[in-house]
Amino acid sequence: MPLFGGLVLLIVGGELLVRGAVQVATRLGVSPLVIGLTLVGFGTSTPELVTSLQAGLAGAPGIAYGNIVGSNISNILLIVGIAALVCPIAVQSGALKRDGGVMVAVVAVFAGLSALMPMGTGIGAAFLAALAGYIYLAFRQERVAVPDGHGAVYDKSAALQDADPGASPGAGPGGSLVLSLATAGLGLGLVVLGGHFLVDGAVSLARDLEISETVIGLTIVAIGTSMPELVTSVMAGIRRQSDVAFGNIVGSNIYNILGIGGMTALVAPGTVPAEIVGFDNLVMVGVSVLMMVFAYTGLRIGRREGGLLLAGYGGYLYAIWP
Repeated sequence: MPLFGGLVLLIVGGELLVRGAVQVATRLGVSPLVIGLTLVGFGTSTPELVTSLQAGLAGAPGIAYGNIVGSNISNILLIVGIAALVCPIAVQSGALKRDGGVMVAVVAVFAGLSALMPMGTGIGAAFLAALAGYIYLAFRQERVAVPDGHGAVYDKSAALQDADPGASPGAGPGGSLVLSLATAGLGLGLVVLGGHFLVDGAVSLARDLEISETVIGLTIVAIGTSMPELVTSVMAGIRRQSDVAFGNIVGSNIYNILGIGGMTALVAPGTVPAEIVGFDNLVMVGVSVLMMVFAYTGLRIGRREGGLLLAGYGGYLYAIWP
């Protein structure tokens, strides 16, 4: 089935792409901090990026923006819920709380803009510029001693490196630069091919089931492309690194909106479907605020809260599925 095959290619290709790119950067003498905050830190978002871009170019905005919004919702309700069941999450880092505030602001801006106007090239460029500024501030924060803990970008990188030691800067077997480039190139090719199959399969499934492409994008596509975040956050939970599990999700959600949303608007300008604007965007903002209420009030996202988040995701799927 093209849909399932596309998801497999996206996940395998994304891992190979990150591994190869990290090995290339290491052999070229790039610092581990730069590698962690860029190549590794955002590597797990490659499936979402390719899928949304290809869906936008294919004239399927429901899948493109459904993937972005649905991934953010599933990251919080599904993945944080599962991670909290594995190990209760206590967010103690002030840096993460600040990044969580950035996440809430970013999703609120996206929800407001998409309700007022099409996502054009100007908005896309502004989102990408904001992402570049956010990463720059993360560099400055991590280069100095941070008294209140690491930020979300750093923790997203740490989560991936802990879950997959082969993606850690400087890790992996020795080899030539050509082999590392070939690994990265193979990974990129698999991701692009997987995204093509995934979009085609999602469109076909929507037609076969006679439901909207938006619903498919918000559910099957969004959950499938979020699998790397699920694995990395659960592994962080198993290792009792609750701040890392939390930061991984916050960093992913910021990148989904600014990076993937910005690139999609820049390359394939279009209007966010009305059903997303009228319901799913509001859910995304609401669950983002809910997660930050836990962080700012010092409450733990314990197993009870994790169960409630999972139940909330079940209710969300029930609400949008025909």
